[in-house]
Amino acid sequence: MDVYDEVRGLIVLGTYPAGQPITELELCERLGVSRTPVREALRRLEGDGLVRAARRGVTVVELDAKALRDAYLVRACLEALTAESAARRQRDGELSPANLARLVEHADLADQATRQGDLVAGVRHNRVFHGYVATLADNPAASEVLVRIWDQITVSTRASLTAPARPVLVDDEHRQLIDAIAAGDPQRAAAHAREHVLSTMSVLTERGGET
Repeated sequence: MDVYDEVRGLIVLGTYPAGQPITELELCERLGVSRTPVREALRRLEGDGLVRAARRGVTVVELDAKALRDAYLVRACLEALTAESAARRQRDGELSPANLARLVEHADLADQATRQGDLVAGVRHNRVFHGYVATLADNPAASEVLVRIWDQITVSTRASLTAPARPVLVDDEHRQLIDAIAAGDPQRAAAHAREHVLSTMSVLTERGGET
């Protein structure tokens, strides 16, 4: 793992939460590296929208309400695209039964963690589930942008993480998406993916953490 990945992980996993300043010296000492790779990592992370330059080092970015809504709208479009592509590949015989079984497994893990009250694990498994849909779509450009948007959303909503009031509905939305992909129905898959993200966005201010 390079310095960029290490620093990104510290931010996304919450070691450095939104609003916290980070100095180059602190990262050098924590990671045991020189300032050059740390400076380059912070420059890349600024381009990713995760940090912004501050007087001493950088500060972890927290999206304001409009920026967060914008991020969700972009995510909705991209996840509709990846779901559509995954369903099309299923229709064309490019996905294997093992691919679909793995998608179901990711949904199971997300649902189990959420129902057990392990919110951090629930969010992590949710992200893996959605990320695997993107993997099945075989669209690296979309996947790359989604990773950046997911990072920004994760960092900006961590402080409002609470037990979801609609775990059954969230899981049902995941299952509908799986069914549409398994049926090889691109239009239905895209619609379910878009509606799921927009539903999450609509309750975000009251019930953070439902992804």
